[in-house]
Amino acid sequence: MWVYKLKHKPDGSIDKYKARLVAKGYHQTLDLDYFGTFSAVVKAATIRIILTVAFSFNWETRQLDVHNVFLNGELEEQVYMSQPPGYEDHKFSTKVCKLKKALYGLKQAPRVWFQRLSSAFLQ
Repeated sequence: MWVYKLKHKPDGSIDKYKARLVAKGYHQTLDLDYFGTFSAVVKAATIRIILTVAFSFNWETRQLDVHNVFLNGELEEQVYMSQPPGYEDHKFSTKVCKLKKALYGLKQAPRVWFQRLSSAFLQ
């Protein structure tokens, strides 16, 4: 399904229109469509240790907020979805889309993104 959102400027006027395609992940079945879910959790003690080490060595620290985080994950499983609303091809109404990248709503999206982030850090 499509999710639409208006972004506003600080004065309340409209800044931009946003849309994103979200998969109906609630139709997925464990051990058939995906193999376990994942939620990255960081303990407060870990953050304190990392910040202490960074400050003691005068390392530069930055905060990172990735807005389209799940869209960067490459899917390992074969995931198919029906044609998105508004983009149906009526000549091929029985055809489906094979996803190469994760979408919001997929059960495996957090795990796939974390695998990609971990491999980038290790490189």
